[in-house]
Parts: sequence; C-alpha cells; structure tokens
Amino acid sequence: MIFIDGVGIGEKDFEFNPFFKYGFKIFNEIFKEIPHKDNPYLVKNEMYVFPADARLGVEGLPQSGTGQVSIFCGMNAPKFVGKHFGPFPYSTTIPIIAEQNIFKTFKDSGKSAYFVNAYPKVFFDYLKSGKTRLSATSLSCRLTGIKLNSVTDLRQSKALTAEITNERWNRKLKYKLKVITPVTAARRLLRLADKHDFTLYEFFHTDHLGHGRIADEFQSIYNNLDRFLYTILDELNKEEITLIICSDHGNFEDLSVKTHTLNPALTITAGKYAKELSISIKDLTEIKQSIIKYCT
Repeated sequence: MIFIDGVGIGEKDFEFNPFFKYGFKIFNEIFKEIPHKDNPYLVKNEMYVFPADARLGVEGLPQSGTGQVSIFCGMNAPKFVGKHFGPFPYSTTIPIIAEQNIFKTFKDSGKSAYFVNAYPKVFFDYLKSGKTRLSATSLSCRLTGIKLNSVTDLRQSKALTAEITNERWNRKLKYKLKVITPVTAARRLLRLADKHDFTLYEFFHTDHLGHGRIADEFQSIYNNLDRFLYTILDELNKEEITLIICSDHGNFEDLSVKTHTLNPALTITAGKYAKELSISIKDLTEIKQSIIKYCT
C-alpha cells in the first residue's frame, strides 16, 4: 500500500488541477488519460483508477485523522466521532486503532507487516519527551509493536524518507545522506514489499502543497512523486504483488483553495487482485476490509 495524503479526483481544470496543468506520467503514459469527476474510472492493462468516497455520510470537509483511521481500521471514524476530525486521530478512536489497525490484523494472522517510512532523530526525541500526538500510521505501529525506522535503517536501504529522495532531510535537518533518485526509491520499495505480507509507505507532502505550504518546493516534490509512482506501476511484479495507492481526502487536486475538498479520494490498484479491489472498494472504510478479504 502506498498512502498519499490529500489527493482527490477533481475537476477537468487546467488552471487549478495540477494533474491537468502539469501532466502526470502514470496518467499520461500508463492510463493515457487523467481521471476527473466526469470520468473517474480508468482501466488499462489490468490496472484501475477509481474514486473512494471520503465523506462517509458526515457533513463537512473530510479530515486526515478520521479519514486515515477509516482506511487503516476499516470503520467509519467520522460517523463514530460525530464529525470529521484531524490532522491527528480523535481520542476516542485510539482504542479502535489499538485493536483494529491493519498492521495488527496481519500480525495476528501470523503474517509479516512492515512500515517503510524512516523518522529522523527529532521524532524519536519527541517520543522520549512523552508527547503522544501521532499520525494514524505511526500510532498504529507503536500500539502494535511495528518498528519505526530510523536513519540507520535508511542508510541500510531498509527504509525511505517521506519525501522519497533524502534531499529534504539533508537540507532541513542537516543530515548527510546519499540523495537517491525516485526510481531508486521505487525499486527499494518494491524489494521491501517482496519480503513482507503487508508493506506500507506514506507520502504526505501532497497535503502540505494543497494547503499552500512549501510552495517553493512544488516542482521538485511533484516531479519526484510522479517518477516514483510511475516506476512502481511500470516495474511491479503483477503476478505476485497486489498494489493499492490510496488517499484520505481531496485537497491537492484543487489548488484554487487551501482547504480540503469534498471530492472523492483517488484510488489506484494494480497487480494481483487489482480488479477485485477496484470493484469492492467504494469508500474509505472498505479499503482495509478488501485487502484482508483478497490478500490474506
């Protein structure tokens, strides 16, 4: 699973939808067209693009906290909470995360689960300080005993940074890591996925860009994600691996606003069981359920 924060299927808009404005290789070269609200379903070579409802019957703009819990726990978190909430999980959903997160489900069935993202030293210092505001993914790992990778794992090619290439860690956090290409990062992820029953990689800079932050890095972040995802889809072992690319809510697909959107979340499946997943997933709550049904 590749989770990409804040990407929906939006309008066919060449001014504010970056997929139309700048192009995106997976759409232009693999699917030969770009999904939009009037044409949200694409199929090419047994790979599928389709929408997943992020609103889940609750008024207001979908948010990361409840959206991600819905994805990783297979339940309607905003309905349970009574509202969309984020960016972190709502307090009353933490016991649900502890018992129902997808890492735990795989682990309880005797299968291996791996979270690819590496965290810098400042993150582990934050944990040591006793603070507990964590994303749904990192909280799921901590509550399940899944290792959170460090810079050591990164240097040993056992992990990836959240920005793919390591360049931001060097520039922002003063590390001296080897900068890798998006192609190299994609191949590393594919190698790691081949070793585990469930593998998750999380990319969140799309949500930052959608909110108007780090705008000066837009081109590099966009291009890196473009090349990374294209390599994943192009080189995926479609006979052995099931791939799902999913998101928690709309945002990035409409740069005319700096808030989330009501658009459905972008979802892509490829490889083994790709068609079955594309049929069974209609909203965020069905992502985990469908993975467990077809992939365990």
